[in-house]
Amino acid sequence: MLIDEELTLKKLEVFLAFMRTGNLARAAAELQTSNVSVHRAIHSLESALRCPLFKHEGRNLTPLESAYVLEERAQKLIQDVVESVRLTREAAGFSAERFKLGSLYSLTVKTVPQLIMGLKIRRSELNIDLILGSNIDLLYKLKNMEVDAILVSLDDSVNDPDCEQIPLFSDDIFLATPADSRFAQRSEVDLAEVRDETFITLTQGFATHQDGIRVFRQAGFEPKVAMQVNDIFTLLSMVSSGVGYALLPGRIAAVYENRVKLIPLQEKYRLQQHIGVVFLKAKERDPNLLALLAECRMYANRQA
Repeated sequence: MLIDEELTLKKLEVFLAFMRTGNLARAAAELQTSNVSVHRAIHSLESALRCPLFKHEGRNLTPLESAYVLEERAQKLIQDVVESVRLTREAAGFSAERFKLGSLYSLTVKTVPQLIMGLKIRRSELNIDLILGSNIDLLYKLKNMEVDAILVSLDDSVNDPDCEQIPLFSDDIFLATPADSRFAQRSEVDLAEVRDETFITLTQGFATHQDGIRVFRQAGFEPKVAMQVNDIFTLLSMVSSGVGYALLPGRIAAVYENRVKLIPLQEKYRLQQHIGVVFLKAKERDPNLLALLAECRMYANRQA
C-alpha cells in the first residue's frame, strides 16, 4: 500500500486543529476531546509519515518545516474530501441543493403550489425543479433517480416494491362539457346520453386516460375520440372551444371555470382517483425528502 493505514483523515483533522490553535489544550477544547488524545493523534501521525513534524521543547511542540508543508496540503485534502462526499451524496439524490419533484399536470392548479411553498419554508435554501408528466413517465424517472419524488394517481401503474406511497386526497371523475352544452346545467349525467358525442382524451400513460377507459366500459360503449393530447390544460382548451367532451378530475374545476362545466356522473358510473406522493424506499431518510413528506402529511390532514 502506498499510504500507511495509520494515516487517517481524522488524525489530519486533529493535526490541523493543533496548527490553528498552537496549543494542545485549545485544540482539545475545539475538538471536544482530551489533551492526551490530541497528543496521541499527532504522535501517531508522525509515525505513519515516518518523519518528525514538531520539535519537542519540554511540554511544547514547535512546528518544523515539514508541519507547515503538511498543513497546507492537508487543508486542501480535507476540503476535497468534504466536497467529494457532498457531490457523491448529491449524485445519489441525498441532501442535494436541488430537489426534483415530478407531478401530474392537473396537480399544478392547487396541490403543487401549496406543497412547494411549505417545502420552501422548511428548507429556504433549496432550489426546486418541477417535472410534469404522466403516471408511467414519472415512475420511470423516479426509478432512474431523475426525480426525487412524484405526485401521481395511486393506481396499479405506480405499485412498485422499491417505492413507498403516502395518500394525499381522493378526487371524483366528472364529465367536462362546454359552458353552452345541453348538459351544462345538469346536477348529474347518465353517460348513456353522451354515447354519440365526440370526446377528447389524454394519451395512454396518464391516470385519467385509464380511468376514462374504465368508466366507458362500465357504461357499455367505446367513445368516439376526436383527438388525444399530452396535457390536461390543452384538453380543457379543446373542451371550452366545443371540440368535444372529456372525463376529468374535479381538481381542475378552477381552470376555465366560466367556459367549462364539470358535471357529476350518475352514481353507477362514479369513480375516484386517489392522489398521493411516491418515493424510493432507499431515499426515505434524505432530509429534503423528509421535509416534503412532512408537508404532504399536513396537506393530507387538511383535506381530511
